[in-house]
Amino acid sequence: MFDFTLHAEDGAARTGTFTTPHGEVETPVFMPVGTSGSVKGVSPEEVKATGASMILANTYHLYLRPGHEVVGELGGVHDFMRWDGPILTDSGGYQVFSLAGSNKIRDDGVVFQSHIDGSSHLFTPEGVIDIQRTLGADVVMAFDECPPGGVSREEAETANRRTLEWLSRCRDRFQMLDDEGVGGAQCLFPILQGNVYEDLRLEHLRSFLNLGDWDGMGIGGLSVGEAKDDMWRVLEALHTEIPKGLPRYLMGVGYPDDLLESVARGCDMFDCVAPTRNARHGTAWTSIEGQINLKSARFICDREPIDPGCDCYACRAYDRAYIRHLCVSSELFGARLVSIHNIRFLVRLAEESRQRIASGTFQSWSRDWLERYRDSKEGAHS
Repeated sequence: MFDFTLHAEDGAARTGTFTTPHGEVETPVFMPVGTSGSVKGVSPEEVKATGASMILANTYHLYLRPGHEVVGELGGVHDFMRWDGPILTDSGGYQVFSLAGSNKIRDDGVVFQSHIDGSSHLFTPEGVIDIQRTLGADVVMAFDECPPGGVSREEAETANRRTLEWLSRCRDRFQMLDDEGVGGAQCLFPILQGNVYEDLRLEHLRSFLNLGDWDGMGIGGLSVGEAKDDMWRVLEALHTEIPKGLPRYLMGVGYPDDLLESVARGCDMFDCVAPTRNARHGTAWTSIEGQINLKSARFICDREPIDPGCDCYACRAYDRAYIRHLCVSSELFGARLVSIHNIRFLVRLAEESRQRIASGTFQSWSRDWLERYRDSKEGAHS
């Protein structure tokens, strides 16, 4: 049911096809995030129209509200969201560990307080697999400990040890439920940790590979506050060691420049809330001017689309002047239009990356693209 076929390489950059029960995903791919069962402000039909082939849903949020049992009773996350393509659910680990002030990490799992009502909950490796089985996404992620950027080597080692132990328990639970026919066809991705310490990352990877065969590999614990040079260094070290036949999912990365830099270092799958979060503040990405703030006064009478080179609904139908008015007036339609554009921008960037890798021109094209983007008037993500 799951397969990854590598088609072409240009340096470390790769293009391939990840096959799932709900369809094929061409990589590199950007996956919009539907945190609570919805990509913020954008309908499934509009997400599909951006060219997105796979989306995410969040285990932590759906567990708390409406409850994974409710989602399961309503046919699983595909039917619940009205999305018939592939879906990935994260383990909820990042959300749990981001509640550092109200959680308690134990070897059996993590006790945390709900951000909704303050109630206490326990996430264990087995429980997280049970929740994701009930939700029914195609790809489920193992429960991991994700320390923040800047932790000591000792702290990173402790998180690695616990993540490895939890992965073994996740694998056993996943296999048991699979053997019993619980839930539909799913695959389990482990999540590599190790912070910025290359040797810990490689040691973790070798331990994962010794545990069994996997359908893909998550790379966690990056873009969590560390320096960009450290992030690139870690990805370069992992590229030559992760088996070529596994799609590499770099978790939580989705600013345009970060995506291209990561594709250049062998990563295949990406997700981030940045397209919709930035849109709610009027921030849009463009191919010529880089990142722009549409609330700026310079757009009051600008009849150009957000990005003249973009083919999204927002750019085909509306101009900057009108969208600026909506954003300044806090009209929800403005955030929706910019969200559609930003998602399409990243999907197009992944599409062109695939084309450039296939033609052997990715390296020179991406360097030129990044230089132009970063030299733009309002600057890029840093």
